[in-house]
Order: sequence, then structure tokens, then C-alpha cells
Amino acid sequence: MTPHPAPDEPPLPDADSSPIPAADAPPRPDAEAVAREFTAHRGRLFGLAYRMLGSAEEAEDAVQDAYLRWSGAERAAIVHPGAWLAKVVTHLCLNRLTSARATRERYAGPWLPEPVLTGAGVPGAPGAGPLESAERRDDVSTALLLLLERLTPAERAVYVLREAFGYPHREIADVLDLGEANCRQLYGRAVRRVAAPGEDGAAARFDPPAPERRRALVESFVTAAREGDLAGLEKVLAADVVWWSDGGGRVSSARRPVRGRDAVLRFLAGVSRRTEEGARNTVAEVNGAPGVVTHVGGRLVSVTSLEPGPDGRIARVRVVMNPEKLAYATRQFAALPGTGG
Repeated sequence: MTPHPAPDEPPLPDADSSPIPAADAPPRPDAEAVAREFTAHRGRLFGLAYRMLGSAEEAEDAVQDAYLRWSGAERAAIVHPGAWLAKVVTHLCLNRLTSARATRERYAGPWLPEPVLTGAGVPGAPGAGPLESAERRDDVSTALLLLLERLTPAERAVYVLREAFGYPHREIADVLDLGEANCRQLYGRAVRRVAAPGEDGAAARFDPPAPERRRALVESFVTAAREGDLAGLEKVLAADVVWWSDGGGRVSSARRPVRGRDAVLRFLAGVSRRTEEGARNTVAEVNGAPGVVTHVGGRLVSVTSLEPGPDGRIARVRVVMNPEKLAYATRQFAALPGTGG
């Protein structure tokens, strides 16, 4: 993955420093001006927090906490607002990652990242910077977010700041309060871990099909699933396909991955018999790639990411059904024009 050019910002000041202002310090800006300046950075901060945490809800909380610190900080101590805020959000996320690990170990069934809608015109997409160019949307793919779960919090921070936001190691060291050489070592380990094969032996990353081919593959899957066309599903599923369902113990879902095409076809046959009447499947861009969103009676009930394998067929299917994890995507849908939100 080719990193972005480094941001045009010098080394970061200490985000927690609060020196006593000089007697001739400029007057404190009003609350509206403070909020307006923060808003200019909010999309980028959310993108950083989402990549760090894999949770849109937690990312929003981190950004809100950053705003509280921003609104209470002494303006004279903040020379470069974007750099200061990036440091604050990164450290807030590092604190959250430590507790999140313990929570995920107790999670009921497979844990998957919270899905987000991406693409042009989607409100609340994670990051107004990198996601404006289509080639950067892989930075928030479900597959990559899962690979980042292999990393320690510090490795994840270095990897995200370097790969998704193009920070040079000198500035990453300032963000994390670490030595530059240490950051380079953390980055090297992170790259190796992300590139390593997964537990199921599949290659971690490879060049996916062109966007139009990938969308056609997803549309073929949706059509075959809707019509109960098992032969059609067999054509689009790889022989070693794996299906994950994240219900979080809140809704009925498979507690273990379903492995192999025959097993997945049997699973889908059983699911189709239990599918609620009136379910509507729509192809939409989810985490930077075509996915499937399912509504029942206007209520979002699942978001599915489908990842092609090296043979161009669907090799990984990840379905988020936990209502708590669908809250952010539900708000995104409600805010889209023409949805009545």
C-alpha cells in the first residue's frame, strides 16, 4: 500500500501541555469559533479513530472526547491544530484499545468490525481526507481492519498513521512520544504481521478484481440468494469460502465460522427458510467495496462484506447482525437524501 504524501505539518506539540498564558496573550476565541475550527478537522479525526478502533461508535466517542479537550485547551499552546488533535485522538484510541481487547475476548461468537457506508455523498464516511480518492478506500476494508486486530495498540497506531495518513516516522514518534527508531521497528513488525497468512491459510492480501467486476460478483450473489438458486451460488462461491456471522449474542447467528462451499450452501439453504418476509437486499459500498445491506420493514438488520479470493470468486463473507454494531450505519442511511431521514 503506497502511503500518502506526508502532511504539511511540523513536529507535534505536547497535546496535554497547558502553560499559563502571558499577560498579553490574545483573547480566547468564542465557543462558535472553537467549534467551527474543530469541525474542519472532524472528518479526518473520525477516519483516524475508526481505523484505530474498528468501531464507528467508539470512534465517535473518541472524537467527542477530543472536542472536549480542544474546547478547554489554551489556544496559545496550540500552534498547529491538526497535529495537536491527531495526537489527542491517537492517545484516546490507545487507551480504548487496551480495554477493548478484554471485551472482545468475551464476545459471543465471531467479532467483526462495525460496518460503515462509504463512497461519494455518504454522510459520516470515515475520513474526508484519504477516502476522497477511491484507491485509498482499501484503508477501511473489513479485511484490513481484521488484519489490524493482530497488532498491538502501538503497532496499530504506527501502521495507521503511516499507511493511511502518510505521516513520516519523525512525526509518528512525536504523536506517540516514542523514539523514531522505535517507531520504525514497530512499523516493520506491523507490516510483517499484516502480510502474514491468516489462521485458515489464506493469503492476507492480494490485488482484488476491478471495482466493476467486484460489484458484478456481489450482484450475482444477491440475485442467486434471493431466488434460492443454489447452482448460481455455487458458481460465485470459492471452494474454500468461509462465512462469519456477528450477532454478538443479541440475535440468532452462527457462533462459529462456516467453512467450505458445500457447508455454506447448506447454511444458506437453512437461512433462506428462516428469512423474515419482506427482507430487501441492496448492493451498496460498505467499507470501500461493494457489499450487501438488508432491511426488513425499513429496519437495517444486517450488513454483509464479500471478499473475492485469488480465483475471482467470493472467498470470505462477513455478516454483521448485532444491532449495536448497526447503529452508525443506520444513522448514515437515515441521513441519505430520499430515505426520509
